[in-house]
Amino acid sequence: MAQKVMKKASPRGLLKQPLRHRFFALRHGESKANVAKIIISDPKVGTKKYGLTKAGRAAVKRTGSRFIKSASSRVVIVSSDFSRARETAQVFAKTLRKAGLRCPVQLSTALRERRFGSLEGGSDSRYNEVWSKDRRNAAARPFGAESAKAVQIRTAKLVSRLDHDLPDGADVVLVSHGDALQILQTAFQGISAASHRSLSHLDRAELRALNPEV
Repeated sequence: MAQKVMKKASPRGLLKQPLRHRFFALRHGESKANVAKIIISDPKVGTKKYGLTKAGRAAVKRTGSRFIKSASSRVVIVSSDFSRARETAQVFAKTLRKAGLRCPVQLSTALRERRFGSLEGGSDSRYNEVWSKDRRNAAARPFGAESAKAVQIRTAKLVSRLDHDLPDGADVVLVSHGDALQILQTAFQGISAASHRSLSHLDRAELRALNPEV
């Protein structure tokens, strides 16, 4: 039997390195959708419902407290407009402001959850069915889901715009969702979006430096 060839879309040109700013990925804290173990990726639902749990808020606060020690004097927070991400950004910003840091928050649809098509509202155990297709073809759209490649492009374009527009010296914290952030990380590393599940898993409320060399 012939071996299947993985189709990898080249990410070259998506991000021009080196970047002017330090970028960080912050995955939202535990949400009510996580507890219910369901997939919520439709903006009509996710922007209005399924915000953070009490435990999720506490975890984000702890993450913010740890970040204070290494943050620059100006932090810009850019968040998905989904409830779970938006609330994460608010808690994170409040924690930093208490320490005297300037940290404006803005929302961006470019950081929204990846759309999972007909899996919407179903069990989150089915994510693996999408990821297995991603590994073979970054442009695949199983169940009508948004392709990994499309997510890579929209998130990387946002990073490029922010890096160009923001003043020097600002740290940029991108508050988003597991798939969106790990796929964005592939753009930073210059690898195919098909490889996003090969990266270290990004836990809820975890903050990760995307370009630590800056």
